[in-house]
Amino acid sequence: MKTILAAGITAVTVLLLVIAWFQAGGLTRHEISTGATAAEAVQALMADIQSRDWERAYSRLDRSNDVQKPVFIRDIAGSDGSLRTYGSLQSFDIYPLRADDNQAVMRVRMKWSTAVGSIDDTRDLTVRRDGSVWRVQWPKPNFVTVPPQVIPVNYLRWDIVGRDNAPPWGTQNVDSPQVRIISMNAVERPDRVVVMGEVENEDTVPAYVNVNATLLRPDGSAIDEEGSFDLISHTLLPKQVSPYRIDFPGARIANVKSVRMDARALLVPASADPVIAVSDQAVNKDGLGRTILKGDLVNQSGQTVNISQVLATFYDGSGKVIWVSDGYVDQALFPQVSTPFAVDVPDDVVGRMSTYHVVVNHYIRTSS
Repeated sequence: MKTILAAGITAVTVLLLVIAWFQAGGLTRHEISTGATAAEAVQALMADIQSRDWERAYSRLDRSNDVQKPVFIRDIAGSDGSLRTYGSLQSFDIYPLRADDNQAVMRVRMKWSTAVGSIDDTRDLTVRRDGSVWRVQWPKPNFVTVPPQVIPVNYLRWDIVGRDNAPPWGTQNVDSPQVRIISMNAVERPDRVVVMGEVENEDTVPAYVNVNATLLRPDGSAIDEEGSFDLISHTLLPKQVSPYRIDFPGARIANVKSVRMDARALLVPASADPVIAVSDQAVNKDGLGRTILKGDLVNQSGQTVNISQVLATFYDGSGKVIWVSDGYVDQALFPQVSTPFAVDVPDDVVGRMSTYHVVVNHYIRTSS
């Protein structure tokens, strides 16, 4: 009996290992390990990146490639506490653009899984024949080196003082800052109802703001209640305005009689630094034919911003908020350095929008 049990456990273990190997792309890497075609070479490279096998991935690059291995790994895996350093390659799609007997160009759309959702990265890779195999020419990244410099610190800052045993923020025995929802628009999307608008901190102190919404039936009962989560700038300085968007998956606007809104605020310490400027904004098509709002972020402070989130508010001709898009930048923002961003714009919004406004949330990793 013990022998049979041990054999059964061994068989199950082997089966689980085989399943894990298939799920990790082992069969794909084995089948395309030769790189006999340009598409197979790119597929093999992406499979190695997906499994974080940097040594094997780097060995697939064109020998004439002027990219050192540490630079290649940094370009893929991220650095400086950026969002990419906390992500992994979830899936990828390859689209051939052009090819001849010795060279091809392949467009790769990589979908990275992160703690804040998926992030797309599209790159055009040149692949050239090297004898009987094809090898990828990885584009040399242009990492900016920040020169030594002195940046004056003259920003506003609000601190909270109180009893020695008082919590750091949010639970002091003081009045909450005065915030107000200044606009609200409920619309139906193909798979949900969306409530969006803007909220303002009307007070003279900073506030940490959450906006919640409840969909109500004609009889006054609640259909669903949701919050803005990260589709808002939570920390608002005095007189600052933030967009918000609240999604209700599966809801239908025909069942909604009214919407009950609730904006809650807590007193928090805050500062006006870092300042992240937005420049060169434009609405264009990307390489995959999607409409995007793109531009550049310039970190005007003297500290590195590890993770940044772009919130774009779109208005129609009457000034009504008709959509709020967001997108995370997967690389760190270095002081005084311009970094590109892009957020999706739904096709039905493009024809109705008149203006748009961009704000930036940020996260700075504190040293332990």
